[in-house]
Amino acid sequence: MLALAVMAALAAPGAGIPQSLAKERAAAIASVRYELELRLPAGRAQPIRGREVVRFRLAAPQRVVLDFAPPRANVLSITRGGQTVDFTMANNHIVVPMGHTRAGENELTIEFIAGDDSLNRNDDFLYTLFVPARAHLAFPVFDQPDLKARYTLTLDVPQGWQAVANGAASTPSPRPGGVRISFAETEPLPTYLFAFAAGKFQVETATRNGREFHMYHRETDAAKVARNRDAIFDLHASALAWLEDYTGIPYPFGKFDFVLIPAFQFGGMEHAGAILYNATGLMLDESATQNQELGRASVIAHETAHMWFGDLVTMRWFNDVWMKEVFANFMAAKIVNPSFPKVNHELRFLLAHYPAAYEVDRTAGANPIRQPLANLNEAGQLYGAIIYQKAPIVMRQLEALVGEDAFRDGLREYLKTYSFGNATWNDLIRILDAKTPQDLAAWNHAWVEERGRPEIRTSVLTDEKTRWRVRVDASDPLRRRLAWPQRMDGVIGFGGGAAQFVPFHIQGTSVELNLDQAHDRIEWVLPNGVGTGYGLVILDTRSRAYLLDHLEDIREPITRGAAWITLWDNMLEGYVAAGAFIDVAMRAVTRETDEQNTQRVLNYLSRAYWRFLPQDERLARAAALERFLRGGIGRAFTASEKSAWFSTFRDVVQTKDGLAWLERVWRRDEKIPGLTFAETDEINMAMELGVRDVPAADRILDEQFARIQNPDRKARFAFVRPALSADASVREASFERFRTLENRRREPWVLEAQSYLNHPLREEHAKRFLTPSLNLLREIQRTGDIFFPKRWMDVTLNGHRSAEAVAAVNDFLARELQYPQRLRWTVLSSVDEVARAAR
Repeated sequence: MLALAVMAALAAPGAGIPQSLAKERAAAIASVRYELELRLPAGRAQPIRGREVVRFRLAAPQRVVLDFAPPRANVLSITRGGQTVDFTMANNHIVVPMGHTRAGENELTIEFIAGDDSLNRNDDFLYTLFVPARAHLAFPVFDQPDLKARYTLTLDVPQGWQAVANGAASTPSPRPGGVRISFAETEPLPTYLFAFAAGKFQVETATRNGREFHMYHRETDAAKVARNRDAIFDLHASALAWLEDYTGIPYPFGKFDFVLIPAFQFGGMEHAGAILYNATGLMLDESATQNQELGRASVIAHETAHMWFGDLVTMRWFNDVWMKEVFANFMAAKIVNPSFPKVNHELRFLLAHYPAAYEVDRTAGANPIRQPLANLNEAGQLYGAIIYQKAPIVMRQLEALVGEDAFRDGLREYLKTYSFGNATWNDLIRILDAKTPQDLAAWNHAWVEERGRPEIRTSVLTDEKTRWRVRVDASDPLRRRLAWPQRMDGVIGFGGGAAQFVPFHIQGTSVELNLDQAHDRIEWVLPNGVGTGYGLVILDTRSRAYLLDHLEDIREPITRGAAWITLWDNMLEGYVAAGAFIDVAMRAVTRETDEQNTQRVLNYLSRAYWRFLPQDERLARAAALERFLRGGIGRAFTASEKSAWFSTFRDVVQTKDGLAWLERVWRRDEKIPGLTFAETDEINMAMELGVRDVPAADRILDEQFARIQNPDRKARFAFVRPALSADASVREASFERFRTLENRRREPWVLEAQSYLNHPLREEHAKRFLTPSLNLLREIQRTGDIFFPKRWMDVTLNGHRSAEAVAAVNDFLARELQYPQRLRWTVLSSVDEVARAAR
């Protein structure tokens, strides 16, 4: 054993952050503190110089491995007690020999040039984004979640810049050409939650419930800021109050600031005391839909919930990253309810979670909620709809299984036990298991450890007395004989429009429902009629026919929502033709009374139109569809609903008359009563006109560029514009830019350009981009942020529906026999609808 330990100490650490290295460090290193000083130059091309003092305690002298990705030349010096340290570098690690360490307190001082890859540098601002293990791309660090540390940061910034970080800021002190800002020491944080932003930001301040909030932003439209400001502060304050009450723990990180970043890669990122948001998600336009307003409330609640779930208690290793995300989403669904008393929140949960989760879980790329993880360089691939959308559904089932009060008490115990530390999923399950007689082990195995979803079929039966019966059968489509124990709420529809809610518990393969015998003829069955269960529901022939003819007659909005999700699944499985789905959508949505359902149906309508109809059939339907959508704009009562109808029209319009009308709206020659357009709306209209090669498309795009007042939006438009060109060679050159890392830095810009290059109207030419896009995926995963690989594949394939596109993907995967499993899942989930359309 001693010889093995010596060999391990001498072996070069592996690439990335291997779990073996993380365990070695976590067992030996404690009480970590970083004092970090960075000098931020005004020019983006100039290097950032840094000085760092790392303090830590060792149980015994041993080698110390710090993570640092930039080249050896970026490490200018390492000293200990004023003496130079003879270090080595291997696989993006700094290795300090055992001879330079001692038992007890240790201190290393490192002078370095920071790496840029995770600093997101722009001409006049920058922000850090270190999740899941990207801090070491910028500075030397123990880049793993279970070595929490306290950080003290000092920034030298150019004159006129603002800066924000996790700790409270001191009063800036002058220095030549700028100012120095120091930030107070933080509470213990994992590396991925340490953060700062600096640049030309405006600052809004507000006080709510005795707490002062600061919002940093770059929005130049003063009216837009004034229109959104109070709502943003109010939503943060209400989320904080709710979470303090639910958890029984006061907000743990002192000050509360947040930064609105143009073209931010995520919806938000939960840095303690310094949350980063995508600016467009919070600064809403006057034409914002109800879904966008709910989305803003949800992302604020989500990031605020992370202050407890993820920040206060952090997963020990990123295989449990889903824990922080599931609780953030799960709590967000609870938090937003009081802020929107008129919204059907059960329907909101259904529509926000089920469709997105099913989009992955129905595919060959489905993955378990909890996955093994050998190296943090693959941690980004764990993120996606399974942890963000499926896991909250599963957690809601667990809450129902344990009981709401016992569940809340278990979470309180978990948070208090592991405050400012780390914990695993099994730690929480042990706490909850002590509070319920239920078999959580079997439940956990099916729902958390295994991938996929059950297939659920309904049968409507009669016996010799013409007594109507309903049987529900569940099976494992992957043939593992896996059973998913779950409680469901079925809805049975009878003649005359009556309906019965029938709760049932399915633990094995079959269950017969208990029906109210006062009714006779069964017209339809929805086993997941109120969105409590989960699975692929294959409708029986009677139910499918009824929904196609009478879906709008169902009385409850949540049951209509569940019916739409089920009918979409049945279309994808080949039981309903795309044309028939479009027909029922156009008929039924005109009678829909809940805007959430309206927006979901319009979304399905657009997707079915582009993905599942060939171009000749699209053109045959186009005029009628456009008239229908324009009529919907006129009939809608609220600006939010008008915006939803208009956005669908803008996205599907193809006829000469329809495009001429859209152009008149863009030119401001024609007004839509009750609907006001902002700069972003006009940008979207101009781009949609551009990709359709309307007459004078170039002039429209020139005029739109001249109209744009906000410099960040102007730069984004200029980047995306070549992808709109009618000239194929210009589009090809636009794609070639993506081969260079520097041109992929602004990921939302890249994704928007790639989506236009692969627009359905450009499908034939875009086939040439498929294999090069697949070839880039591994590099995108290696150099990009966590959501970039999946989003890259989605926008690459979104405009395709041909057998040739499916063949290109299959040929690529067949050649890449050693392709990483998680990236293979990414490709397979993105190509799924293309394959279904091609069939």
